[in-house]
Amino acid sequence: MYQEKKRSLLFGLPLSFTTYRIEEEKVNIRKGLLRTVEDDTLMYRIQDVKLVTGFLERIFRLGTVVCYSSDVTDPMLELKHIRRAREIKDYILSTSESERRKVRTLHTLDLDTDASEFADASDDIE
Repeated sequence: MYQEKKRSLLFGLPLSFTTYRIEEEKVNIRKGLLRTVEDDTLMYRIQDVKLVTGFLERIFRLGTVVCYSSDVTDPMLELKHIRRAREIKDYILSTSESERRKVRTLHTLDLDTDASEFADASDDIE
């Protein structure tokens, strides 16, 4: 399990009220001070993970982990300006894969094809 706070790009100080909890089964994002909003994404729904590090992030050893998921409320999760970003990205990638195997889900692509396209192609063959 990892718990990180969103940090500012000014010396990497945790000046934000956003906390990220990455557990084996879910990713939890908690935002706010007076009005808090919590959002969970199940680990098996995460399909791909990307690490983005800008110039200032590299100076202060921070990174942004972007998770693409099949979750309806958050199809793209951003864990912004966190420490140990590469380690967390690898953890999310491996854990999401093992959770998909455990839940036995299969990610399929929805190919938006029209049956009339195939009929037109078969007419050209004759």
